[in-house]
Amino acid sequence: MKKKVPLITGLIALSVALTACSTDTTKQPNIQTDTQQQATKVTAAAPSAAATATQATAPKQSAPAPQQTTTGKLIPAKIVSVTDGDTMKVELNGKKETVRLLLVDTPETKHPSKPVQPFGPEASAFAKQILKGGKEVQIEIDVSERDKYGRLLAYLWVDGKMFNEMLLEKGLARVAYVYPPNIKYVDQFRAIQKKAQTAGVGIWSIENYAREDGFHPKETATKKTEPTKQQSEKPVTEAQKPTASSSNIQYKNCTEARAAGVTPIYEGQPGYSRKLDRDGDGVACE
Repeated sequence: MKKKVPLITGLIALSVALTACSTDTTKQPNIQTDTQQQATKVTAAAPSAAATATQATAPKQSAPAPQQTTTGKLIPAKIVSVTDGDTMKVELNGKKETVRLLLVDTPETKHPSKPVQPFGPEASAFAKQILKGGKEVQIEIDVSERDKYGRLLAYLWVDGKMFNEMLLEKGLARVAYVYPPNIKYVDQFRAIQKKAQTAGVGIWSIENYAREDGFHPKETATKKTEPTKQQSEKPVTEAQKPTASSSNIQYKNCTEARAAGVTPIYEGQPGYSRKLDRDGDGVACE
């Protein structure tokens, strides 16, 4: 009996050992399963992160830029009077303003130091025909609003047409005084001028008359004025001789100047002053 006890004890120990090994083996698949589940979770989360990255890098669509109109802001005004082809007076916001048309130049009719130039009267007559007193017009300003004389620099619209262009079309003006930044329509104006040149209308009917630096009357026109020049060389009477103080003549107001019979007074003539030329067009007490 004593010999059987160790044998039984050994069998019991072996059975316990085998049971423990069996238990560890069955637990291993569960560990692998947990690991696989974690890997699946990571893999499933990856597309979401990629999608987020794609959204972050995708360019945002910007809002469409506002469209710009062909013309600028048109300001209502009313014609008061026409000075010459490219200068007129208007009533604007209850105030009288002298307007000088942008980018065009018509021949002179009232310049203090220049004679009346060919097609100057025609340009003035055309302006007076289209821009009658009381006519409702629109003023378009470019970038710089006024010139050194305080005149309003503008494109003038009448009945849906730009008067600056109308002068160029009829050959009554040339493209001139192109000073940035007021050059909005300069290319358009030059194209219109080119057509007038080709057609030979108005100022373009006189060879070499209208040039880049201004208007140059023909030699024949100069010769016609020579007899007048010769007449002026006759002896001057005492009454005609200028007095020493003639250059210092000053008038308190236009009423006094009119009483003296010297109006209108052009810039450079005795008695002319800026205070009498309120609109700054070079003509006082007009």
